[in-house]
Amino acid sequence: MPLAARLRPRDLDEYVGQPEALGAGTALRSMLDRGELRSLLLWGPPGVGKTSLATVIAAHVDAAWTELSAVTAGVKDVRRLIEEGRSRAELRDRRTVLFIDEIHRFSKSQQDALLPGVEAGWVTLIGATTENPFFELNAPLLSRCQLVRLEPLAADDVRTLVERACTDPDRGYGGRVTLDDDALEHLLHVGDGDARAALSALEVAAAAAGVTDPGHEAPTVHLTRDDVAQAQQRFRYDKTADGHYDQVSAFIKSLRGSDPDAAAYWLLRMLESGEDPRFLARRMVIFASEDVGLADRQALPLAVAAFDALDKVGMPESRYALTHAAIALAVAPKSNSVTRTIGAALDAVRRHGNLDVPAHLRDSHYRGAADLGHGAGYDYPHDHPGGFVPHQHYLPDALDGTRFYEPSRHGHEGAVADRVEQLRGQADQHRTTAPRGKDGQP
Repeated sequence: MPLAARLRPRDLDEYVGQPEALGAGTALRSMLDRGELRSLLLWGPPGVGKTSLATVIAAHVDAAWTELSAVTAGVKDVRRLIEEGRSRAELRDRRTVLFIDEIHRFSKSQQDALLPGVEAGWVTLIGATTENPFFELNAPLLSRCQLVRLEPLAADDVRTLVERACTDPDRGYGGRVTLDDDALEHLLHVGDGDARAALSALEVAAAAAGVTDPGHEAPTVHLTRDDVAQAQQRFRYDKTADGHYDQVSAFIKSLRGSDPDAAAYWLLRMLESGEDPRFLARRMVIFASEDVGLADRQALPLAVAAFDALDKVGMPESRYALTHAAIALAVAPKSNSVTRTIGAALDAVRRHGNLDVPAHLRDSHYRGAADLGHGAGYDYPHDHPGGFVPHQHYLPDALDGTRFYEPSRHGHEGAVADRVEQLRGQADQHRTTAPRGKDGQP
């Protein structure tokens, strides 16, 4: 078995990481400590412990373990395992955990086939997915499952697992592999929150030095950073290792640097190497707002359209749409004003906490709202020339006049900057000339 599989935890105490999902006092841990279990959806990036968590949960509640891969299983397989779970429950009074890896790949009919067994309790479903389940799974199935969000592992968690691999006498290398500090840091970089990637990199380096499985007689070896890096370079691009992060970085930086040739090269190189095209499409959608923003108003719709084309057309034909989007994003004018606005607004939210909504902005549509003063003094912008009310403010009183959005002068955003400057000028003029109340507000 691969090193990462051998090192899977045997119980909850051996499980490493995910304190927000499984720590003391969390809903999931409290439920398991009571011996209870309901169907779960484990959502998180690769290598963060979804399968490991599912196995230790089944062991903790003494449930029978069955599993399917959404890539190869069909409706017939689902129904067979549900029927086995029903027999197990009725004849032996024992629960069955049905684990489905990559459950987002299940079709609607396959997901529907799960519902009777989950609803009746013949099986407890634990699905693992790297995709947003709200986009990929049917509402009836979602409603029957508790969603557990798993995050990339902290560096200390990955460090713990790498050290366990080096020292564990039964499942790891039993002290026959030691690491330089630089080698360990490189493995943490390779992992970047993905334990499987870090352990796979360690396994490759150890094998290259002559140490393989626990039963193999071999002398102790000491691995340096160069040993780990050179072993990785001998293998083809792996979307869970260095090549993934370095090439994605090169792709994004090529887009940001307005180089359509380099952007197309890195995009197609990753696609040819087996990278998930949906991952690349998502990155371009993010980039369209993060780095282009309002400098090109068509950037975001174009990136979303490429993502939509990928879903409707599939590969390899969708290379046209993805490359189309990459070229357009590369040559588009750039603005990071959206990113800066998010940072400034979040800083205000975190510094000031929950400020009161001004009375004139509060909901006034229910009975009694007017008696509370909700909506009093609100001016409907469409009743004013130009659809703008310069004397009306929309931020909490303590933040009135604060500027979060600072437009660039690049591309389309130059016109936006002119418009914002005009509107803010009118509002600022009113603030300086309007009479003020006892509270100091206009």
